[in-house]
Amino acid sequence: MNYQKLDAALATALNDVQDSEEASLGVFIYTEPVLDSAAIAVLESFGVSGVISGKDIFTATLSANAISQLSEQPWVISLKRSQQLRLVHKIINTGKLDA
Repeated sequence: MNYQKLDAALATALNDVQDSEEASLGVFIYTEPVLDSAAIAVLESFGVSGVISGKDIFTATLSANAISQLSEQPWVISLKRSQQLRLVHKIINTGKLDA
């Protein structure tokens, strides 16, 4: 595993993984902008969709093993943890102004 390519949140999350084969971590994969067919095949083998040359940021839910393997690829620039977004409900109380 090349920890230099991982952000702190992803490195921390990897420490908490129980099953290194289970695809449980959402990640952003930052790559070189021009990928050859071998690089595209590697990404697709991990279930990354929409892989085309010219695109350099991909999202996927990966296992710890897949993250480790991707971190060793020379065409991968970095891997960052993706958090699931939650809706935030904001309640606004509007009061009446008396004149």
